[in-house]
Amino acid sequence: MVETKVYMNSTLAHIKNIYFIGIGGIGMSALARYFKFLGKEVAGYDRTSTQITNDLIALGIDIHFDDSVNAIPESFLDKEDTLVVYTPAIPKDHKELNYVQDNGFQIKKRAEVLGIITKEVYTLAVAGTHGKTTTTAILAHLLKESGAKVTAFLGGISENYNSNLVLEGNDVVVVEADEFDRSFLQLHPDIAAVTSMDADHLDIYGKADELEVSFRDFSAKVKDHLLICNGLPIDGMTFGIEDDADYCAQNVKVDNGTYIFDLKTPTQYIKDLHLNLPGRHNLLNAITAFAIALLYGSPTASLAKALFSFKGVQRRFSYKIKTENLVYIDDYAHHPTEINALHQAVREMHPGKKVLAIFQPHLFSRTQDFAVDFASSLTQFDEIMLLDIYPARELPIAGVTSDWLLSLIANENKKLVAKSDLTTEILKSDAEVILTIGAGDIGEEVERVKNELLR
Repeated sequence: MVETKVYMNSTLAHIKNIYFIGIGGIGMSALARYFKFLGKEVAGYDRTSTQITNDLIALGIDIHFDDSVNAIPESFLDKEDTLVVYTPAIPKDHKELNYVQDNGFQIKKRAEVLGIITKEVYTLAVAGTHGKTTTTAILAHLLKESGAKVTAFLGGISENYNSNLVLEGNDVVVVEADEFDRSFLQLHPDIAAVTSMDADHLDIYGKADELEVSFRDFSAKVKDHLLICNGLPIDGMTFGIEDDADYCAQNVKVDNGTYIFDLKTPTQYIKDLHLNLPGRHNLLNAITAFAIALLYGSPTASLAKALFSFKGVQRRFSYKIKTENLVYIDDYAHHPTEINALHQAVREMHPGKKVLAIFQPHLFSRTQDFAVDFASSLTQFDEIMLLDIYPARELPIAGVTSDWLLSLIANENKKLVAKSDLTTEILKSDAEVILTIGAGDIGEEVERVKNELLR
């Protein structure tokens, strides 16, 4: 067995303890795994127990679920030896966060820590309001399978590795460049891609123009190669599907759920690539990852083989049941553009089937900002069920409810459903394809739904 060597960034080398506030978040948990692997003492707080926190506890990480300073392990109260990492999603009145802020601890946001890690290692970054997670997961798999010593921090659980962290070495880092809270401006990318720039996070940016400015600022930080989805208003090499892009998928076919396509690049023409993921948005993600890997210098033949073996990301068009008479898919989509992409993929892969979409809106502000677009995207399905809005970091906004969103949906085959009644309501439907959609805690219901459908 070849030993994996990953070296600690010099700025963090003296730190003994890493304490995470919000350790169960997908990005935070990847960092927690990373530091645990490097031999640091790791502990943390999260609001609720999930499969992610269970997996971290199984690694020997001490996690508690009460916001209490007394619950912090004693050794982590030594502020000289402890770095506290938190996410912007933590509320400002959080007791533990206020304690470490008031008592002179070393504190950094998750994005700052990623910035430190990427400063000393060659970094490949993927930015965009949609597509980051799948693209970085494909890219990490392509690099690993083609022999690169890669460390990858993923925003989802890769089906190939059952993890959000890939640790093969420290020649190159793959990271999602998250636009929330302008986090991606902390990174030091050598090669980067921008997949999309749809309006989002307007609670942070105020208006779409400011979001675009932030993407331009990120693009200006890229040292070697910048890839841009064809049509976006930023200069760089372009990628696209059957258009005039520099990296362009051509002769696209679908055969039994698999995309088969050729890839035209500025220097070569690669025939008969296979992607076993549905949806043209995933085809675009694959092209992006392939282009980055080529620019990094990975061998084409190895990349083609690796692309074929990529299995996907959990909660990204994840088949939970796939039989002739019943299909159940779970997806993380939480923006109208993502729901439209999901709809396209479902109709392409399961033509003529009746589709039930169960959607849990994520954030009051996002629901308010995009209510009309959400209603339009959801109306396309044959039957719609809405759960209550998942608040995450937010307080309610007067008048912004799932009932209000339901009233805007033009399709009459719709209803508001309590989470406790979800499986009962699903079993009443005669839909042949069932979708659970959203970025909140609807993902925690998936196994229960699957088990009831299979009874």
